[in-house]
Amino acid sequence: MAKEVLYSSTRGALGSIHASEAILKGLAGDGGLYVPDHIPHLEKSLKEIASLSYQETAYEVMKLFLTDYTEEELKYCITHAYDSKFDTQEIAPLTEADGAFYLELYHGSTIAFKDMALSILPYLMVTAAKKNNVKNEIVILTATSGDTGKAALAGFADVPGTKIIVFYPKHGVSPIQEKQMVTQKGANTCVIGIEGNFDDAQTGVKKIFTDPELAKEMDGKGFQFSSANSINIGRLVPQIVYYVYSYAKLLKEGRIADGDCINVVVPTGNFGNILAAYYAKNMGVPISKLICASNSNKVLFDFFKTGEYDRNRDFVLTASPSMDILISSNLERLIYHISGDNSAKDAEFMEKLSKDGKYEITDEMRGKLTDFFGGYASEEETFETIKNLFDKTGYLIDTYTAVASCVYNKYVKETGDKTVSVIASTASPYKFTRSVINALQIAEEGKDDFELADKLSEVSKVEIPEAVTSIRTADVLHKTVVNKTEMEKAVRKFLGL
Repeated sequence: MAKEVLYSSTRGALGSIHASEAILKGLAGDGGLYVPDHIPHLEKSLKEIASLSYQETAYEVMKLFLTDYTEEELKYCITHAYDSKFDTQEIAPLTEADGAFYLELYHGSTIAFKDMALSILPYLMVTAAKKNNVKNEIVILTATSGDTGKAALAGFADVPGTKIIVFYPKHGVSPIQEKQMVTQKGANTCVIGIEGNFDDAQTGVKKIFTDPELAKEMDGKGFQFSSANSINIGRLVPQIVYYVYSYAKLLKEGRIADGDCINVVVPTGNFGNILAAYYAKNMGVPISKLICASNSNKVLFDFFKTGEYDRNRDFVLTASPSMDILISSNLERLIYHISGDNSAKDAEFMEKLSKDGKYEITDEMRGKLTDFFGGYASEEETFETIKNLFDKTGYLIDTYTAVASCVYNKYVKETGDKTVSVIASTASPYKFTRSVINALQIAEEGKDDFELADKLSEVSKVEIPEAVTSIRTADVLHKTVVNKTEMEKAVRKFLGL
């Protein structure tokens, strides 16, 4: 029988709680993130896992972290999440191209990797509410840099006992990302653009989340907040699954031998997706290097190079907008772990980040980061990577995957390391049609993003996903845009407070 996993805040207050309580709360009351008291080890061997389906693999991983869910509850959540919403039975196929394996995480209903976790989070949350006798309506409050928003909206739309409010930077997402959000149906959904960037949206959400007066007022009206961002442990745990699955798949296909190491390359801004790979490694998956790929907002690259995290820099708008982030929320979990699970130390670093916009970790902590390799790709390099890979192999990738692919190529050139590598392919090229068309150097002046999708399909011979065709003529239902200082006011209005 697996040992129970309890969760506590990275900043130390408030004691330990069960997984279902951590999922309901989302963010700890002291502003910290919930972390497991230990990282459990896989019970089945990877050889055994190699014969399992994605759903069965999900159960093997998630049961070890979500120990207060019964087998029946967890299997119900998994079965309902990973179903025909995905356009392939494999859920997360691996495709080989130019010497690397691309783990395609975009076959869900919103064509981005966020579907992998956000299709199950509503089920985990509603189950958690029942387990904990929660009578309040759960209000999902989330900030998005483009993908989380739509995936969360799709997951929570019309789920009984929930409401969802999504804030996004009005001028910081792609036209298709925006159209996906503002056309979202569901009486319990609310989408609000803010005049500001993603960091402004995320900071505003955290502030609303940790306001005790507002929480009290909401409780009186029968509401309580939770989060669908990757700060929620219920988002992070399902992401661990696909790294375990990809290793097992390589094993099954004879691409690696049992026990061989692989490298994992992840394009990341908020650090959640690569943190999931770090957890998979600590569960026993033989991952050698965790290659962290940044775009021009290379705050993480600089951190891995120098040990100093410094958000005092210009914010760059790029063709990979969901990675245009200067405050990588999930890095706090890694900081906590490499400080020896020292919450006082973590709280001190986060206080410095809040006050001075930067902090520097100790040499001892830096010594625990040797598994990581930081790299970044400029805009020019990102576009070149899309074109080169397509010209060479006919395989088409989006801007995020291109950041990872470019960093991977740089890593191999720099180190000569030929270890079998899995690149997390986090979005469909159709999510960013204009950027991909530009990268391929196809001149299509004056066309909108949907007409460009038609062109892309013609060139690549890849069918346009349903997620794009279905919103082409859909009505815009959410039109609110507010100043970043008016976010709480907008929340109050939607909830009728």
